[in-house]
Amino acid sequence: MNNVIVALDFEETQEVLDFLTLFEKPIYVKIGMELFYNGGANFLKEIKDQSHKIFLDLKLHDIPNTVERAMRILGRLDVDMVNLHAAGGLEMMKAARRALGDDTILLAVTQLTSTSEEEMQTEQLIKVSLEESVLNYAKLAEEAGCNGVVCSPLESKIIHENTQAGFLTVTPGIRLASNDVQDQIRITTPSKAKELGSDYIVVGRPITRAEDPIQAYNQIVKEFA
Repeated sequence: MNNVIVALDFEETQEVLDFLTLFEKPIYVKIGMELFYNGGANFLKEIKDQSHKIFLDLKLHDIPNTVERAMRILGRLDVDMVNLHAAGGLEMMKAARRALGDDTILLAVTQLTSTSEEEMQTEQLIKVSLEESVLNYAKLAEEAGCNGVVCSPLESKIIHENTQAGFLTVTPGIRLASNDVQDQIRITTPSKAKELGSDYIVVGRPITRAEDPIQAYNQIVKEFA
């Protein structure tokens, strides 16, 4: 199984199941809030029963005790990867790590790929550069015991240069050269993401909304490889 994660950006669970029948072999998929709130744990089990790997993208962010208890429950769902917001702080991330155990990849979201530096500085009142903010969150996540971060592929290189070997960068914001930018800002192509050091890429609409999803998926896998 390769390191291309397909973001299942559908609203209904049946749409997902129909989409997955297109693939002859298991793939890595991302389940976000909409689908999880719609289908719940039983839906995740149905996907796991088909041998697909799951990145459960819920971006937890709350007080440490609440996140710890929630992550303990998520850890029972047999997902392969989960995440939280690094902005929740060091103690929250440590609590999540304790609850989750070592078998599931824990990622911290740095700054969303839809966020520009100007928005970060004016709305979040973070006065450093976006790159500095992302790197600070990555270092905190590493200290907390997270396996890696979710970041823009444009930030993978500096994160790998400032963290230990094996610390992962999982990067959305991937588009083929022919695709529209849509609602993300800090983006690049699969081949450029590989060059910059992304360990996993997350791709949604360029695959799920393509006229031929399998062809689009295979093209992206080839470029990332």
